[in-house]
Amino acid sequence: MARQDYMDDLHLRIERVTEDLRNIQRALNYAAMQAPSDPELMEALNSLAETEPLDILRSAVDQMRHFLWFYSQVTNNDPELGDKLRQSASAKTINDEKGKVDFLDQLSRSDEIMLLQHLAEAKQRKPN
Repeated sequence: MARQDYMDDLHLRIERVTEDLRNIQRALNYAAMQAPSDPELMEALNSLAETEPLDILRSAVDQMRHFLWFYSQVTNNDPELGDKLRQSASAKTINDEKGKVDFLDQLSRSDEIMLLQHLAEAKQRKPN
């Protein structure tokens, strides 16, 4: 039953995040439509204080998009690739110059590495 609770919680979180993203998109769309006719708003939207959070959001959404593509490939097409991902998760973590790497960066790197390894191995296999 704990797995079902976990999945229910995950589904609720996905719904909340999806709704938050839609609300952010609506607010940004409204601001973008108002900015051309409001020079003060245009200046405020172009300030570093406004663009930095958008850059962070764009990066996180892009990493999530890459991960979701990879996740769908693993769950829908290739269970062998999922095994490789689990093996890499238990392997040594990637460290940067400070010794810490952002979780999303690790996911992005590991999914790209696993996909490249899978594609390289697939080229070496004989066709059925």
